[in-house]
Amino acid sequence: MDAEDAIAWAIENFHPRLRFAVSFQKTSSVILDIAHRAESTARFFYLDTELLFPETYATRDALADRYGIEFERFAGISLTEQERLHGANLWRRDPDACCGIRKVEAMRDALESAECWVSGIRRADSESRAAAAKFGWDKRFGLWKLNPLADWDDKRIWNHIKDHHVPYNPLHDQGYPSIGCIPCTSRPAEGEGSRAGRWAGTDRTECGLNG
Repeated sequence: MDAEDAIAWAIENFHPRLRFAVSFQKTSSVILDIAHRAESTARFFYLDTELLFPETYATRDALADRYGIEFERFAGISLTEQERLHGANLWRRDPDACCGIRKVEAMRDALESAECWVSGIRRADSESRAAAAKFGWDKRFGLWKLNPLADWDDKRIWNHIKDHHVPYNPLHDQGYPSIGCIPCTSRPAEGEGSRAGRWAGTDRTECGLNG
């Protein structure tokens, strides 16, 4: 089943208890474009870690203007409260704990009343995602999960963006194939995988949302 059909099927079977997670990376732009054309009242949310790039927030605003939607914002405790409880720069000392607080806890709130959520992960992203299914049960959050672009490559992503004039994060044009929080995102070296710039210098490959 292609992405358009998969998203249409999910909307038909789960809307309005279907949630689209938006990271404001290129895959999110494609999914949002497809989903909004299929169902203008589809619900899109993002996790605001308060550590996102200015370009990421600008992409949020560009997509909101283009499609006339309001993104639902979910966030954990404030950075000030996190520092009070756990000390400064937790992302450097314990990235697992930081992602747990800033992303995973917020995600649980975002999915509280949902039956299915949609992610932009792809098998081409990394070794840890190479076996990603298009649809299946998400044990971590206790609901169904759809990965409609699981079998898409970069060429297909960019062709869709170009053909449909979809706004996308300009950091992709600056050498960032994968974009997260500022402290934990860097440009990968030539020849490295697309997610090599995430948590560079550590063994970490996922933030806890998709694995």
